[in-house]
Amino acid sequence: MTIDWNNFTPWTSLSGGILLGLASAAFILLNGRILGISGIIGGLFSPKSGDVGWRLSFVLGMLAAPLLYFAVAGPTAVRIDAGWATLIVAGLLVGVGTRFGSGCTSGHGVCGLSRLSPRSLMATLAFMGAGFVTVYLVRHALAV
Repeated sequence: MTIDWNNFTPWTSLSGGILLGLASAAFILLNGRILGISGIIGGLFSPKSGDVGWRLSFVLGMLAAPLLYFAVAGPTAVRIDAGWATLIVAGLLVGVGTRFGSGCTSGHGVCGLSRLSPRSLMATLAFMGAGFVTVYLVRHALAV
């Protein structure tokens, strides 16, 4: 295994991780809710009284952030080494896994682990393990 030094971004990654941690902590302290993306979006499909505004604002903020970055920093080169069919199947599998796991990577991996949730630990180990196995199979065993 080698490190792609041209795309190695430890300081940017650390900054992003700190921002995610702070946002998660602030969200639970101020709202008493877990900052899990699938739960926030899922709540829009079965809305409760007074619950739609903050959820919609959150989703719109997630969509606006890359547009704001694009406006400030300019276009970036995007490279995806997969076809449309692979991306669609992968997205559907992630969605199914999120539903079966009762949460997503942000809910379990960031918020659940920080609360020392055993269920989130098992979920995080499961999706990380599945990711490792998938990458190994696709990149090495199947040589796609």
